[in-house]
Amino acid sequence: MKKKLSVFPIGDKNDAYSKYFIGQSYLAPLSKDGIPTFNVTFEPACRNNWHVHHAKSGGGQLLIVVFGEGWYQEEGKAARKLKAGDTVYIPANVKHWHGATKNSWFQHIAQEIPGTETYTEWCEKVTDEEYGKL
Repeated sequence: MKKKLSVFPIGDKNDAYSKYFIGQSYLAPLSKDGIPTFNVTFEPACRNNWHVHHAKSGGGQLLIVVFGEGWYQEEGKAARKLKAGDTVYIPANVKHWHGATKNSWFQHIAQEIPGTETYTEWCEKVTDEEYGKL
């Protein structure tokens, strides 16, 4: 039986994207119509790599935190601690990462903002040294 964290399903192990994460994440598609919407669950200390949601126009991502505590950081800026109820708008073409704190499960709803010529560029890992400073 899977752990219940919020009203949203945890989903299945995010094996298709596991090479872009440190730790275990889970993915539950909520809607693929209109604005693609997914619930992403991170086990404690799990985080994704630095990445960029590219778009020629429009695009980007919206995160809505629904459970636990996590981190969001844009390149060149201080990390921001997130908790349930927080939202993060990530404009297209901004390098960033997000994930759970060391001691908390973390869930966010991720919405892919429609745009033209959109794609995700996965970059380097968030090192244990970088993460450990938070």
